[in-house]
Amino acid sequence: MPPFVTVAAYAPSGVGMLGAGIVSEVFDARGQGLPVFDFALCTDRPGRVRTDVGLPLVVEHGLDRLASADLVIALPWADFRTPPAPAVLDALTAAHRRGALVAAHCVGAFALAAAGLLDGRRATTHWRFAGLLAERHPAVTVDPDALYVDEGSVATGAGAAAGFDLCLHLLRREYGATTANAIARDLVLPSHRDGGQAQYLATPVPEDSQDERLSEVLAWAREHLHEPLPVAELARRALMSRRSFARRFAASTGTTPHAWLLGLRLSRAEELLETTDLPVEEIARAVGFGSAAVLRAQFVRRRGVPPRSYRRAFARTVG
Repeated sequence: MPPFVTVAAYAPSGVGMLGAGIVSEVFDARGQGLPVFDFALCTDRPGRVRTDVGLPLVVEHGLDRLASADLVIALPWADFRTPPAPAVLDALTAAHRRGALVAAHCVGAFALAAAGLLDGRRATTHWRFAGLLAERHPAVTVDPDALYVDEGSVATGAGAAAGFDLCLHLLRREYGATTANAIARDLVLPSHRDGGQAQYLATPVPEDSQDERLSEVLAWAREHLHEPLPVAELARRALMSRRSFARRFAASTGTTPHAWLLGLRLSRAEELLETTDLPVEEIARAVGFGSAAVLRAQFVRRRGVPPRSYRRAFARTVG
């Protein structure tokens, strides 16, 4: 199959302005040694289309544009909890059946799922709504951490600016790295980002317990994070057996002592990576991981990127 040339992005009422802007920036024309795309937004009712920020878009093309596109992209929209009209679902299904590459940005994945195009496939969406997608469409394997998921004839991307990652991946896949990199340079974007959505999620560290005895122990642990802090030591300070401490801890905080400590150590490491220029080895010791290797392993597992990549993405000016 030759690379896609004709690109149609479905823009329903309430379409995300950011999503519409991303696909327009990537696929609208080009030239000067780069592919020239035949790009258009389309909708089920051509004319003025409301966006999620209140500004209208004028969309000239109807759903018939999907019938001739090589690449069809379902854009996010405000009322994504309500499935698109049957005519829209039929048009998406027909495009896929005739061999078009069908993709979705952000919660546009809900449209593909409603059309049955994600059944039996992996998919992603904005991390905030990944659970809802999985709940509503159990036949879909939802990956909440991925920036994009490529299943061959169907691809999905994560939320917001991850639309660029999806589009650049599709360009890389169909046209090669040189073309994708050149377009990324035009847009002043990295051609590829490390990791996935997990690096953008806040570390879920529960607040201190309302249980006064436990609260004192948690406060002490926060001040001694550089130490090993075995559960037995925390239980001893709470004047409890290890089993009683674990049971009471879970009842009070909703998590285990080990998970709480791990989340706290990661959260503190993130703060130090963002706000200081301390070496990774020193940060690892300061938060109780002991070595840079252990910190890196936990970061890659929980955040999808190594500490240095996280620092490059989120570091604030020091000094």
